[in-house]
Amino acid sequence: MKCVVNTDQAPAAIGPYSQAIKAGGFLFISGQIPVEPATGTVVPGSVAAQTKQVLDNITAILKSENLNLGNVVKTTVFLSDMNDFQAVNQVYGEYFSQAAPARGCVQVARLPKDVSVEIEAIAYL
Repeated sequence: MKCVVNTDQAPAAIGPYSQAIKAGGFLFISGQIPVEPATGTVVPGSVAAQTKQVLDNITAILKSENLNLGNVVKTTVFLSDMNDFQAVNQVYGEYFSQAAPARGCVQVARLPKDVSVEIEAIAYL
């Protein structure tokens, strides 16, 4: 069975997709970009500030299902510039300080709203 997950504590989808889908014992969280849920605007500033907002958005979606970052088993990080890898890792490590999930990281040509970072996640229920 598939169940759509949606919370107003994370940014609304900007296209025809769900914030997350619960299925088969997992929560599949769509790629989150650094958009503030209350205003719908992109967080200005450094890639570190943007990464923090992205991880806060993921945390909010997890919380809506009574989960936390400890439930995350896999993430994929999308960067517009691989030179930002260390700055993203610094913030990422603050959120995933123990038993970090498996992860992929790729540089892409462009991200929605021209942000610097997007992260998607899979959490175990």
